[in-house]
Amino acid sequence: MATMIEENCPSTHMGIQGELSSSSRGRQKLESLLNKNMRIRMTDGRTLVGLFLCTDRDCNVILGSAQEFLKSSDSFSQGEPRVLGLAMIPGHHVVSIEVESDSLVDTQRFSSGH
Repeated sequence: MATMIEENCPSTHMGIQGELSSSSRGRQKLESLLNKNMRIRMTDGRTLVGLFLCTDRDCNVILGSAQEFLKSSDSFSQGEPRVLGLAMIPGHHVVSIEVESDSLVDTQRFSSGH
């Protein structure tokens, strides 16, 4: 998503063709992330984990099957998550976004020769 934000910066001066191709690349990148598990850290210290469903021009993010973890930590060992279901995270509260690896899917893909 950082790529998309950089491409939409008003300080970037491109011709019409360059702008269209950058927008197209950003859109393709976002589309490739659809339905992937994401970990979003927020300004208040919470972390939400869920499926990336959509975003908008203001970088608001919609997660499906979301779970909330208090006080972000790498191990998430500080208690049980709170199940939220469908959640909207305002773009101005997003500190970081990480795509979680699909290790099981990747393993199946490589073992089947795709």
